[in-house]
This record gives sequence, C-alpha cells and structure tokens, in this order.
Amino acid sequence: MKKKVVVIGGGAAGFFAAINLAEQIEGKDILMLEKTNQVLTKVKVSGGGRCNVTHACFEPKELSTYYPRGEKELLGPFHRFYTADTIAWFSDRGIELKVEEDGRMFPLSNSSQTIINCFLEERERKQIDLWSKAEVIKISKPFHFLVELKDGQTVEAEKVIIACGGHAKSKHYEFIKEVGHTLIPPIPSLFTFNLKNHESNQLMGIAHEASVKLVGTDLEEYGPVLFTHWGMSGPAILKLSAKGAKYLHEKNYQFDFEVCWFDQAEAFIQLQRTDQAASKVRQSKPQDMSKRFWEYLLDRAKITPTQNWADLDKSQLQRLAEVLLRDRYSANGKTTFKEEFVTCGGVDLKEIEMKSMESKLIDGLYFCGEVVNVDALTGGFNFQAAWTTAWLAAQDISNKMI
Repeated sequence: MKKKVVVIGGGAAGFFAAINLAEQIEGKDILMLEKTNQVLTKVKVSGGGRCNVTHACFEPKELSTYYPRGEKELLGPFHRFYTADTIAWFSDRGIELKVEEDGRMFPLSNSSQTIINCFLEERERKQIDLWSKAEVIKISKPFHFLVELKDGQTVEAEKVIIACGGHAKSKHYEFIKEVGHTLIPPIPSLFTFNLKNHESNQLMGIAHEASVKLVGTDLEEYGPVLFTHWGMSGPAILKLSAKGAKYLHEKNYQFDFEVCWFDQAEAFIQLQRTDQAASKVRQSKPQDMSKRFWEYLLDRAKITPTQNWADLDKSQLQRLAEVLLRDRYSANGKTTFKEEFVTCGGVDLKEIEMKSMESKLIDGLYFCGEVVNVDALTGGFNFQAAWTTAWLAAQDISNKMI
C-alpha cells in the first residue's frame, strides 16, 4: 500500500496532526497506525474524565516556563501555535472551553468524550484511514519510507509522523532507535508520593495549600496538597514530581520532603499565647485549617489538644512551629495514579528542527507529542505541547506537498 503520509500513533498528537494535515491534502492520502485496539485513551482519562485541553496562559514566554524539559525549545513553537490558537481550533468545530479558577481549561460539557467525538468525526469527515492493532516494528527509507508492521504488512509513504506517545519502557521506541535517533530513557514525570502506613493516611480526602520542598535540592512548589490513603498528592506534589523527575528516579523514589503548612506560624503562635492564653489549643487554629487537620498537626508536635495555650512549654511551642513550617516526611516510592501517564524522556530535542518538528537526521520524518523529550507540569500543559508540535508537523508537511 502507498500513502502520502503515515502517522504512527492514535493518540492526541497523532489525531491532531492527521486532521490538520487533511486540511491541506486529501484525507485518503493519510494513514494512521495505532498499535492497540483503542484510540485517544489518554484523552479519555485526562482531567478525571473531563479532558484538561489546555491552560489559560496567553503569553508564550510564560507558557514555556511550565515545561521542565523543553522550556527553551518550545518558546519559538508557542509563538506560532499556542493557547489562543487551541481555543479557536476547537471553537471552529463547535466546542467551547471554560476556564477554572486554577487556569485549567475544559470543554463546557465537562466530558472528555466531547473532544474524542470531535476527533473521530473530523477523521471520518476527512476520510483519514485508521488501522488499529497495527504495531510498527521498523522504518526504513530506501527512497520513500517503508513502514513495516508486526503482522507482516508494509506501507510506503513520502512522509512519516511519529506520535506514539510516552512510555515507561524504552522497548516501545526500538524502531525509532534503529533509524539512528537518540532516545533519552523515559521515566515517570507526574506521580504521587507514597507514605505507606503513615498516620497521615487517616486524613484521606483533606486538602490544604502548602509549599513542598525536596530535601537536599532547591526544588519547591506551592499549591493544594491532597492526603490520600497511600500518601500525598494534589497539584503541589504533582508539579514537584515533574520538576524533580530525574532526581527522584536517581533516588529510586526513596527521598525526604518538607511541607510548610503555614508560613506565618511564629506570629500565629505568639498571638495565641497573648490573646488566647486560656483557650484550648484545639479551639484556636489557623483560619483555613480544618479541625481534623489541625489536631493531626498538634499530634505531630506532641501536643495534647486539650491543653491551654498558656500551659505549653518552650519545647512544645518550638515543635509546633517546626511542624507548621517544616513538616518532614520520608517517601517510600511513588504511587501509580490516574495522572501518571506522563513521562519525561523520548527523542532528543537536539535532533529535531523545532520550527517544523522534522528530524535533522532523516528528511521527511517528523515527531510530535510526548514521544519527544518534552513534558510539563500538571494543568493542561502537556496537551498544549501535543497540539503545538502536531500542528507544526502538519503545517510543514502541507507546505512541502501543496
């Protein structure tokens, strides 16, 4: 079989590239190959099933700062296609996005199926071919590209876009390595911190704004920290896991971290000692803390909740301040979580022309999405990188073919 373009991967980046490409060349000249029997699986589960399409950051330079890997390289691409373009793209297809307080953007329907249906309908309308259970095992280029599948089939193409996503195991990238590209070993980038059988597990479901720092590094993040039955999660933890992905991998996920629950701790304690001396400690807490969480912190400081503020000795007050400002934990591994489908690693960006996403080693070979060594903090940024890189690849191919 011959096609003008083969897109390897039936995920977000693969669909976006194929659909945008079909705006310029006929869809029947495009073939998408998906190794599993399902497409757009990450789109379906993202954002808790709502699909966090992008983030309401409308300044390319600021937008690029949310990428621990790829910040410098994405600045140029974001000047060509970024948040506003994503919003307009979906709006042109009847899908409006809404902005939540933290900047995350979702379809008004609050359902990822809205995005999935859009992609599937666009593919069908543009007559883009799609093969499922089509695992690529080899790519070669005697003249045109020859794409070989595990089942023995072959496809000839003028251009190839690799959009096969991010994988925790490098074996999924063997066919890329065989064409000569360097692969940064993929490792998890978004994950929760495991505190197995820790007393904090009893706080499952409670969230509190805090600063979290990896001990022994300068890495720190602020935001909601969510207690779970296995440890700690929430935006602050997930962002920190992204920034510290390589460090934590090297530590085999055995590491210490500190949490600042209340940065005005010393002033607060002094105020209680003077104004609430006769009050029970449990009755006088920082305004935004739940009673249950406050009593947990008192227990961490070895303070009996029924004590009066006036009865606390110097060592107790010091321990309370330390817990509020530098509450220390020892994580024992990372936890598999619904958001742990982002990896850092992939094709080395030095081998990609970022203006077009074309390989610097092989003319006509393109990369987009998570297969390249780009990853972001949680909040819709990873999808934005997928839309941007896929659009760039589609535009460059279109310009060279029409």
